[in-house]
Amino acid sequence: MTPASELQLGAKPTDITPASAEAETAKIRERCRILGISWVEKPPETDLIAIALLTAEVAVRVRAVPLRIERGRLIVAMFNPLDVGAADEIAAIAKLPVSRTGVEPEAFGELMRRAYGTTAARVAESLAGNSESPTEESDRNVDEIEAADVHRMAEQPTLINLVNLFILEAIQSRTSDIHIEPFENDLKIKYRVDGVLIEQPPPPKHLQAALIGRVKIMAMMNIAERYVPQDGHITLRFEGRKVDLRVSTVPTIYGESIVMRILDKSNLPLDLQSLGMSEPHRHTMDRLIEKPHGLLLVTGPTGSGKTTTLYAALSKLYDPRKKIITIEDPVEYELAGVNQIPVNPKRGLTFSIGLRAILRQDPDVILVGEIRDTETVDIAIRSALTGHLLLSTLHTNDAISSIGRLVDMGAEPFLVASVLEGLLAQRLGRRLCTRCKTQAPLTDDTKSRLTPVEIAGFSAGEWRAVGCEECKKTGFRSRLGFFELLRMNPALRNGITKRLSVTELKELAGPEFTNMRLDGMKKAQEGATTIAEVLRATQDVDDFEP
Repeated sequence: MTPASELQLGAKPTDITPASAEAETAKIRERCRILGISWVEKPPETDLIAIALLTAEVAVRVRAVPLRIERGRLIVAMFNPLDVGAADEIAAIAKLPVSRTGVEPEAFGELMRRAYGTTAARVAESLAGNSESPTEESDRNVDEIEAADVHRMAEQPTLINLVNLFILEAIQSRTSDIHIEPFENDLKIKYRVDGVLIEQPPPPKHLQAALIGRVKIMAMMNIAERYVPQDGHITLRFEGRKVDLRVSTVPTIYGESIVMRILDKSNLPLDLQSLGMSEPHRHTMDRLIEKPHGLLLVTGPTGSGKTTTLYAALSKLYDPRKKIITIEDPVEYELAGVNQIPVNPKRGLTFSIGLRAILRQDPDVILVGEIRDTETVDIAIRSALTGHLLLSTLHTNDAISSIGRLVDMGAEPFLVASVLEGLLAQRLGRRLCTRCKTQAPLTDDTKSRLTPVEIAGFSAGEWRAVGCEECKKTGFRSRLGFFELLRMNPALRNGITKRLSVTELKELAGPEFTNMRLDGMKKAQEGATTIAEVLRATQDVDDFEP
């Protein structure tokens, strides 16, 4: 029996890497050519009568979408046209002979969304329709429902399909987090896509206890405990790849709120260029991570992409001749060839204790997920002093502020000046869809928020989001970083030792230093993002004088 934490969504149980998944698709495509089964690269047109022959649950399970009825046969687009068992099941349900058509994986995902819309919502509506007379458990106050009742309700097949489909749709739409929020009269479902929360059609309120209970069962949580926060983990297979979900619950006045962070390694850009880093910044980063020892810090708020940047740096740095060890809370993505240690405070494994142990493992490069306390700062600095390259993150508003933060945490200024090699601060903004973006003159409101120099840079107009099928009508597709990278120089080291203020240190940064706002404005001029995105991400963190 498959463990609750190892959910399977539209995929076979074998663990296939993205590269091998592509190879598998190529094999299926070639086999279809030999057998005379048609194959399309773009989502074909669909007929509503044909679609109605399969429910959303069945379509997702067998990975097929009915296209049309032609000469008494049902033409079906299939993720794997060689799955004869699925084709036979469709024929039995539709009571029509079936002709199979193969579709490229990305096109199939788009076809599924186009055919069934918000399939999870459709299932929720059907659940509501089947529950006109709610069960006694559903009608009662959430607090009154016993754990055994919740468990029984959460194991209902239709409820399982509902949760599976919410997760499936979230992964297909490039969602980073799924939010389930209970309120007095409704239960809200929201997907965070490209950093922005998008509300989904809600499931019926009376399903709250069962739906939350189902997620907790999948994440191996205690469903009887509803009044303290809990953390869990779900591993699932989706279209031949492994996807991890970090699950967190907190009690609210109307029930437990759940957030599921989706960690999909196939969507992780592991090179600095894909993250939006400019060529001068990439050149400087390359020089920093090639150093044999020293400290490199990446700063920014939670969710600004710090860990992804460090992973990209480690991927570039990887060499079989180097011993690379990380300690993280938690380990978000597995990196080939890198020893990764998860922090476990309950068992006494903290960042400081783990870092001490790492130093006895003969490392060349160390990544510490976050510098949080005085003890970790002290060990990190000593590690960098004793011949190790140490990468870590810190929560500060900008690059220069990190120096003061280290000193406030107990580090001696002369030691900080000795070991610190570079500081990278970053924020994330949405990337414009290249297919539908358009250019228009600057508005008066926008001009009022820019400096004269910046306005001159947009003489041809600003780029704006429009919206098309490619970007799901949002005008944006994925995100990119706005960076400021500070490389240590003799003047800065001397200033740190003298405990100069942040303002004074900025003057010593050198002419090559550019802040995040300037970096973002340059990308807005190039059409990679919009002025509004740059202002939203950076104006509150830059003391930028007009």
